[in-house]
Amino acid sequence: MTATAGAATGRRRFKLFGLGRAFSRERGNFTWVYLWGAPIRAMHWVAALCIAVLIVTGFYIGRPYFMTSGEASAHFLMGRVRFIHFTAAAVLVMTGIVRAYWLFAGNQFERLPALFPMTPRNFRNFMRTGIAYLTFRPDKQPNFVGHNPMQQYSYTGVYFLTVVMVVTGFTLYGQSNPGGFIFRAFGWVPPLLGGLQHVRLVHHVVTWGFIFFAMMHIYFAIRSDYVERAGGVSSIITGGRYISTDDRYEDYDISQVPARPWPTHEYPVPTKEP
Repeated sequence: MTATAGAATGRRRFKLFGLGRAFSRERGNFTWVYLWGAPIRAMHWVAALCIAVLIVTGFYIGRPYFMTSGEASAHFLMGRVRFIHFTAAAVLVMTGIVRAYWLFAGNQFERLPALFPMTPRNFRNFMRTGIAYLTFRPDKQPNFVGHNPMQQYSYTGVYFLTVVMVVTGFTLYGQSNPGGFIFRAFGWVPPLLGGLQHVRLVHHVVTWGFIFFAMMHIYFAIRSDYVERAGGVSSIITGGRYISTDDRYEDYDISQVPARPWPTHEYPVPTKEP
């Protein structure tokens, strides 16, 4: 990675491994904005853990990738794995209930309009953000304090996948007790999907959707922090991040926020090319 200086601008410019456009570490006026409340942050990490557990145990239930010797009753391995799977599923449903409540009780970055941005302006910003990502031009994308439209639509899609997983999962779980409450409550699902085997297939395919999303989510979160200095990773831990008061934001009125000087001595500006 190389670094160059702009003495006139007071910025330190970087180029990642010599590729792409240089990006800058800003100097100027910044302020800290509170984005995510404690319930949302707790829900995020609990849900992430539950999804990881569900993927690992789900693949084992579908096709055991290791076995133990002796009678099944001696170790009850599959039964224990199924119990962990069902417990993680129940906790995931609970986090979903919290998230649904916070769509109406949260702040402006957590409420329903921020998750489902169905307006012409947001569709345009979605296209602009997508083009900026594809062309590696973060300087061309619109600024958002909370989630940008690409993130909003992707998270909405994940919530839809979660509903599909929960419905198909409880349908499969109900087969262990024919005639029970869960069996009857989700008895409409197999006929809708064309049989129980199709329910299993949908459940399995959507699992790969979660795996794909998790990889992209981690990549873009780290990329955003490293390239754009967005502070997204730290915000889901601390609840907020610093933003420049010199910029304009699509989802935040920065003119109403007092600026705080950024400590310019923290990163001295280099005077020559290394």
